[in-house]
Amino acid sequence: MDIRNTRTTILNTGDPEQKRSEILEYFHKTFDIDERLYETLKDDETFTLRADRLRHPLIFYYGHTATFFINKLTIARLIDTRINPAFESMFAVGVDEMSWDDLDATHYDWPSRQAVKDYRDKARELVDALIRRMPLSLPIDWANPFWAIMMGIEHERIHLETSSVLIRQLPISQVVKHPFWEICREAGEPPQNRLIAVPGGKVMQGKPDDHPLYGWDNEYGVHQAEVAGFQAGQYLVSNREFLAFVEAGGYRDQRFWTEEGWNWRTFKQAEHPLFWVKEHQAGGGWGLRTMVEIIDLPWNWPVEVNQLEAKAFCNWKAEQTGLPIRLPSEDEWTRLRDLADLPDQPWWDKAPGNINLEGWCSSCPVDRFRSGDFYDVIGNVWQWTETPIYPFHDFKIHPWYDDFSTPTFDTRHNLIKGGSWISTGNEATRDARYAFRRHFFQHAGFRYIESSAPVVMHQDQYETDTLAAQYCEAHYGTEFFGVANYPAACAAICLEIMQGRRLGHALDLGCSVGRASFELAKGGFARVTGLDFSTRFFRLATRMQEEGYLRYAFPEEGDILSFHEVTLDDLGLETVRGRVEFSQADACNLPVKFSGYDLVLASNLIDRLYSPRRFLLSIHERMNPGGILVITSPYTWQEEFTKKEEWLGGYKEAGENVNALDGLTTILSPHFHMLGEPRDVPFVIRETGRKFQHSLAQMTVWELKAK
Repeated sequence: MDIRNTRTTILNTGDPEQKRSEILEYFHKTFDIDERLYETLKDDETFTLRADRLRHPLIFYYGHTATFFINKLTIARLIDTRINPAFESMFAVGVDEMSWDDLDATHYDWPSRQAVKDYRDKARELVDALIRRMPLSLPIDWANPFWAIMMGIEHERIHLETSSVLIRQLPISQVVKHPFWEICREAGEPPQNRLIAVPGGKVMQGKPDDHPLYGWDNEYGVHQAEVAGFQAGQYLVSNREFLAFVEAGGYRDQRFWTEEGWNWRTFKQAEHPLFWVKEHQAGGGWGLRTMVEIIDLPWNWPVEVNQLEAKAFCNWKAEQTGLPIRLPSEDEWTRLRDLADLPDQPWWDKAPGNINLEGWCSSCPVDRFRSGDFYDVIGNVWQWTETPIYPFHDFKIHPWYDDFSTPTFDTRHNLIKGGSWISTGNEATRDARYAFRRHFFQHAGFRYIESSAPVVMHQDQYETDTLAAQYCEAHYGTEFFGVANYPAACAAICLEIMQGRRLGHALDLGCSVGRASFELAKGGFARVTGLDFSTRFFRLATRMQEEGYLRYAFPEEGDILSFHEVTLDDLGLETVRGRVEFSQADACNLPVKFSGYDLVLASNLIDRLYSPRRFLLSIHERMNPGGILVITSPYTWQEEFTKKEEWLGGYKEAGENVNALDGLTTILSPHFHMLGEPRDVPFVIRETGRKFQHSLAQMTVWELKAK
């Protein structure tokens, strides 16, 4: 079976049983290629090496793609039994170098390669069985259970690429050649690059909801732009063309670099592209590190650099030529691609470039694949742009993966377009939108353009996600109807309860956008950890902790927004930032490192968990002797969040009413005793300028019994 040449599945047409077979085949081919990738690692110890100090070792990524299936299928409520909760916690978070990633090696006791392989086999069997037995109807859209399956498959295909880049950064002694990953052997001198006119015109981006292909949330919505005419390099910048910048001292001349770029270059002491190998030959010639080999540097292959290096080259080239040379915007790149009139991936007869693993397992000469006047319109290497990724109009977060795009909407992640030799599945489609930190390395190069048109930068720092804006307002905004700020009130009650007790480490579980965490630190806790499962919330808490302010756009009426800025300083919380930290975690499956708490505040959490019983039965293990557990909830049980059999109350049993307090008491009493009586704590959520949600949460306080 040819596992290389596969295409992402068309999801809106065909016979359902035939479609089931296609998805099953696509799933297994994806898993097989992933296994082949890790066969390039020399031995078990290689799996635990850190190729990049800002990334986890390869054993994390080997486990991550399998645990992703289990975690997302759990969220989608397609399974209710985990395979290995410890693995599904350990391998869940920490892929991109976000500020909340935990890369402290002391927090991890990595399992063996064989243990992870055994886990992967079990996950594969589980997903195989699901695909075979789940009811399947077409079209497969966001709400269809098979969307979760496609999400796992396409996610694994992303990691074929990102893990291959990490493997490429391992010491060459730690990798082995593999026949599946044979590289291109064509090399020589490149043709002279030249600028060719690209006529201006309208660009339209954004998938409709009924698009026939799987997509990530940032691909949906509406975006239109009128692109002015420009000129673009006929070829990607080759190693030979980039060498002129290196030899001209471009890496040592600060004036060609942005401030961010120069700081990176200085920190890394970079003198040339990462994958170039100096003095590779006896005579001092250059080499190139491919994934598992070092070869003589092929001058006619595209150079591979980060966005900061690409931009510095363009600034140098502009000075050399006297022309306004720069990287293309996403709109300009899309205009060039559209004019090339290339079919989208599932519908091409043969890949129109070195892409989709249909060519080589490396780059190839820049003049190998022509589309009209240009070469490598897609494929070979990703192409950096000037555009930081942003959401299209009508962008919506997919509830099963709310941390795919939103963490990158920070103006620090620039879009790469066009795909590389190992870009498969969704990555190889027209609408793919992937973005990385500007100092990040992928199999990425660039094409420069000449244009005096200004680049439109979508740098709206105001949070516009409606739900997130509502919670920003509830945590940091105005009080209404005489109701005290709810997270601040909860923290104040907790501090009152803790009088005379140790104020060591507090856990704010379900912290949302973080107000209670800061208030607990202000009240005297030496350290406060805020955890939330939703990235749309904890990324804002992290931003508040790092920058001291938040901006959000609140929906007043229809399309009318009001714009707000809130600061820790205005709330008297600025001085406690250093004692607060935020992270993402699943309360029903907490990593072991989250332990040793004197106080756990679970605010309005339990009726939004998929398994509140699992959380309540294990939370005592995370607390110090005599620790205090504070639970608040309005007990709004909904099957959308919690299966009815997991509800703690709100149902009848043997003809009698069972309320949530009964359920809490039954579950917690073996390890806790209740302090005092339950109390009501009111809260108000402002939904629009004239619509408010006024609720009462019941607060109960539980003290951990002595063993």
